[in-house]
Formats: sequence, structure tokens, C-alpha cells
Amino acid sequence: MSVLEKYNKSFKESFSLEDDKKLETLKYNEIDEWDSIGHMTLIAALEENFKISFETDDIVDFSSYKKGKEILKKYKVDI
Repeated sequence: MSVLEKYNKSFKESFSLEDDKKLETLKYNEIDEWDSIGHMTLIAALEENFKISFETDDIVDFSSYKKGKEILKKYKVDI
């Protein structure tokens, strides 16, 4: 599984999504599933899938699918 596939899988499983095409524009609180609880579910999935541990500031800043890609670069996960 590629890094991008793992990233997408984390979003799709956390928010019960099926379509990869909608991921690129996804932002926090734009869908019902991405509320504060959904946010932490996503963070936990990403930490598990990439074997990393986010800093608190990065958890707060993780506000969109695109922003998440930028943040993961800090943890040497290049998508």
C-alpha cells in the first residue's frame, strides 16, 4: 500500500467515506463526521498507520486534507 493510499484510507475509515475524489477538498467541520471526535479518530488512525506521534500544535492545525499532507512532511511522511 502506498503512502497516499494509507493516508486516504485513514480519512475514509475515520469518516465512513467511499469516494477518493472528495478527499482533496475536505475540511474540518465541513462534513458531520469531521467534528472534534472524528478529528481525534482521524489523528489516531494516522498515528497508527504511519507510526508517528503528533505534537499538540499539529493536531490543532490539522484542518484539512491538504493541510494534513503538509503537517505529515514534518514527520518525514511525504505524500
